[in-house]
This record gives sequence, C-alpha cells and structure tokens, in this order.
Amino acid sequence: MSQWRSTSWEKPLTVAIYPINGDNSTQSAAYIEDLSLDTFDDIKTFFVEEAEEFRLMLKQPVDIVLGPVLNEHPPAPPENRNPLGVIWWSLKMRWWAWRIGQDVGPPANIQMFVLYHDPQSNPRLAHSLGLQKGLLGVVHAFASQRQAAGNNIVIAHELLHTVGATDKYDPQTNQPVFPTGYAEPDKEPTLPQEFAEIMAGRVPLSNTQFRQAQGLGEVMIGEYTAREIRWVK
Repeated sequence: MSQWRSTSWEKPLTVAIYPINGDNSTQSAAYIEDLSLDTFDDIKTFFVEEAEEFRLMLKQPVDIVLGPVLNEHPPAPPENRNPLGVIWWSLKMRWWAWRIGQDVGPPANIQMFVLYHDPQSNPRLAHSLGLQKGLLGVVHAFASQRQAAGNNIVIAHELLHTVGATDKYDPQTNQPVFPTGYAEPDKEPTLPQEFAEIMAGRVPLSNTQFRQAQGLGEVMIGEYTAREIRWVK
C-alpha cells in the first residue's frame, strides 16, 4: 500500500534527508554543519519542472525536509551480493530506517540517508542505492560545495528508484542505453544529446562517448522513466 500511495501522485511526497559523516572527517563535519534546505533546492525545482513537462496534475511532486544529523551509519550491504545475504541486509536496512524515523523523525514518506565524504581522501565513492521496498535511499556524496550539484543528481536518481524507476545505463561501461537512457531519443540527429536522462546520469555524445551531467539543469526525466513512476500511462 505504501508503494502504491507513493506513485499515486495525489499529494506531495515528503522526503527526509538525513546527513551522516560518512568518513568521520573534520571536512565532512564542517560541510554538514553548513547544510540547509537551500542546499537541496534544485532537487525540488527539478521535480516541479519535470512534472510540468509531463502535465502532471500535482504541481509539486516532492517536498524536502532536513532530518537531524545521524551519528550512526546504516547497515552496509554485503560485498559478495549473495542473494540470501542481500535479503538479510535489506531487512536490517528497512528495520534500521524505520527505527530512525520513529526515534528522531521527521515524519516522511521517503527517507534518504546521505553519507558525506572528504573528496581529498575519498576521490571514489561507494555505490549509492534506492529501495522501493522500504521507500529509502543511501547516498554517498562529496563534502564539497563545488560538488553539491552533482550530489543532488545522485539524490534525485536514488529517490526515483524508491518510486519504481530503473537504471538506464550499462553497468559495465556506464554508457546510457538507447533508447531508454536517452533524454530525447527522438531528437534529430540523435547524437549528440543535450541532456542526460536522470536514470542514466550521463549525456551521450556519440555511440562510444558520454559526459557526466554537472547539475540537475542538464538532466531530464525521460518518457520511459515517467511511465515507471506512473507520471504517464
């Protein structure tokens, strides 16, 4: 029922963002201290603009609230991706998130746990994830103002996973998959594309080249993703 309500789009989904010092560094702690709702404004704007593009009756699909800074980390997923291990981790993760919501709030439909890391010490981050079962996401982000726009792409991407959107890139190459991973697959000529599809995250330039989107201003929700999240039939 929670999953059905999350894609009925009858009223805005409240998304709670919980900052976490992912590497226990002073850089991450300082960055988190300066966080405010303004940091995530372009996520809210992105959903408003994309909803208008698809003529969604609901003008504001998501409302973002900032949860308290958490001192504990979410359960880590198993490294070997053993199916039974993944199931057990998923249950632990959902229980942990439920407990956080009950203990410290705020009330929300979707919980996003954002672990910040000092980019100087962690130039590569662990894989982020979003779970439709449990309506939660775990995002690994950089504790850097210069990379805040990129962080918000990842948050929006994982948020869409929680409401049923699937990845649209080749996991081996990160290449956007045609046509689902193209923001405008009917564009003539098809390449180069001008925007990234949110569930691909990259702008296709040629059949073998692409570039990372720098901010949500370069990203769109494609029609295939819109169908998955029930914005169109």
